[in-house]
Amino acid sequence: QVQLVESGGGLVQAGGSLRLSCAASGIILGLNDMGWYRQAPGKQRELVAGITSYGGTMSGDSVKGRCTCSRDNAKNTVYLQMNSLQPEDTAVYYCNSMPPNEDYWGQGTQVTVAS
Repeated sequence: QVQLVESGGGLVQAGGSLRLSCAASGIILGLNDMGWYRQAPGKQRELVAGITSYGGTMSGDSVKGRCTCSRDNAKNTVYLQMNSLQPEDTAVYYCNSMPPNEDYWGQGTQVTVAS
């Protein structure tokens, strides 16, 4: 059974930074393309950034240049480093495979950016 546990969210001032973590069990993250997704109130869930099994990274247009994925294979954990946070980045952040597997969604971690 796959379990993904997100952490690291919180309240931050605009312009600040956060690093989110996603610890996994039941799946080897280094063998999968993994992504960070977010869902703001009243909006659809969107892909924010991701890292492939080969270590290649990508980020969505809304966070281009501000968010970077990384992975620690020994800890079976993926990270999302977010810089220059803006109020529009306020959302619940989740990790999942790319494309997402409906059985993998965890509880997410709330990020709130105050202006």
